[in-house]
Amino acid sequence: MSKDKATGNIRTWFKGGDPWIWLIGGAVSISVVMVLGLLLLIAARGLGHFWQPPIVETYNTQGAQVERVLGTIRQSETVTAQSVREAGYEVPLEQELVTRYLFKLGNRDITGSDFQWYIADNLQEFRYPETAVQLERREWGDFFGYLLRVKEAGETVAEGDQAFEVLQERLDRSNDLARQAIHLERYDIGALNRSIEQARLERRRIEMIDALDGAERQTQFDEIEARVAGYNAEYEVLRQELEELRRSARRDSLVAETSGGREVEIVLADVVRASAANQMSTGDKIVEYGHRFWDFMSGYPREANTEGGIFPAIFGTVIMVLIMSVVVTPFGVLAAIYLREYAKQGPITRIVRISVNNLAGVPSIVFGVFGLGFFVYFLGGNIDQLFYPEALPAPTFGSPALIWASLTLALLTLPVVIVSTEEGLTRIPRSLREGSLALGATKSETLWKVIVPLSTPAMMTGLILAVARAAGEVAPLMLVGVVKLAPNLPVSTEPPFIHLDQRIMHLGFHIYDVGFQSPNVEAARPLVYATALVLVMLILVLNLTAIAIRNRLREKYKSAGE
Repeated sequence: MSKDKATGNIRTWFKGGDPWIWLIGGAVSISVVMVLGLLLLIAARGLGHFWQPPIVETYNTQGAQVERVLGTIRQSETVTAQSVREAGYEVPLEQELVTRYLFKLGNRDITGSDFQWYIADNLQEFRYPETAVQLERREWGDFFGYLLRVKEAGETVAEGDQAFEVLQERLDRSNDLARQAIHLERYDIGALNRSIEQARLERRRIEMIDALDGAERQTQFDEIEARVAGYNAEYEVLRQELEELRRSARRDSLVAETSGGREVEIVLADVVRASAANQMSTGDKIVEYGHRFWDFMSGYPREANTEGGIFPAIFGTVIMVLIMSVVVTPFGVLAAIYLREYAKQGPITRIVRISVNNLAGVPSIVFGVFGLGFFVYFLGGNIDQLFYPEALPAPTFGSPALIWASLTLALLTLPVVIVSTEEGLTRIPRSLREGSLALGATKSETLWKVIVPLSTPAMMTGLILAVARAAGEVAPLMLVGVVKLAPNLPVSTEPPFIHLDQRIMHLGFHIYDVGFQSPNVEAARPLVYATALVLVMLILVLNLTAIAIRNRLREKYKSAGE
């Protein structure tokens, strides 16, 4: 009897749906833990890259000659002795496990490689010399060595214990001059070059006008030539100023000794940062961490994207998502309003809805191919033919650009916005519509003053989903506007301020390029994690902003909905 009762209780428990509730709750909990674990892994490996580790000196006794090793330890691991023997290392036959260290040695221009594995059993005691320095260079990666002296115009100005302090002062001056030179070249000289190019296109445009007589044409040519002469004079002044800045920046240098005993002279203009890690306190390392992280967020990439910062990629991602949102929201909302409020509900409308739902499942690369064929080649090519014929055959809008990347993403996310908006319109109680009409409002007034405001939370939900998908897309963007390296941002102080015809960088493509196309895998690995973390945080910020707006609209119209 008790057995039958227990069986009945189990059946009742299953019929009540409690097992499925626990199953769903457990699955959600596991998913949340996995997502948090992944974020913690990305954060630990990405953010740890900016911490200054100590510089280790030791000696490798493997081989006929003892090798002095100087660098930082990137990682350590325990592996089987057989795998180490297959890699060419000598390990006793009776040994089964081996601990090895991956040293970042730098000095790629001298040794040919940045990283090297060493067997722990072949290394002598680790030492941490205070004279050891790590230099982050603009080219050839990091340099590790022992600082000997600082020079100015070939003359020694400091050596010994005072050398590093003088080095930091001279390096600050050199970096300031380098920033001035970059600003002068990128913005001032760049603006002049654009003005000269516009004058060339204007002359070409005049040549294409058949209605002008010879005298009038020559007059306009003379005006253009006068402007170009003025531009060239300004350019010559700026060029001389740029050369003077570069000469001043290259005045100072340092002499350091490598682990192999070779003295190397390095111009400070080629150095971004110098660290005497073994002399730094914990507070100094925290300050250094902040500087490095800020440089990563606000700087420009170097060395095939394996060094420097990711600001152009952050800016490109944000501006592209914002333009996409401005385009997709009105089109998606208007399409949903037409399908729900105005279109006759019949077979054609059902086919359209099915087509919209199916578009959400189309692979993103298909949208990229469509964007390349329609937006870039057809639409952009025709715009060039109609409005920029003087620039042909060089394309203006007939090549991948920011505007085409944004429109392709808008097309990609349009089904999400349509479906979310239509569901929001469906949830509006019929009584509200009838009450508005009964009070004398027209259908249009009822729609735009009652129905649409109450549906804005659903519209924002669609926009949130669209932003989340668009910010992480990579495949279509490779075809319609994203490049590996764009040294200049698509903005300027000249109209139209945002240059939609320029190409941009993107965080997703940057991760792909650094992770899979980099010639220096070990140097690129922590940057992949750091960039991925920034992308996740950026998507989170964009989504939280949209969610805050949605919640505010929901509270605003809550009483009306009730």
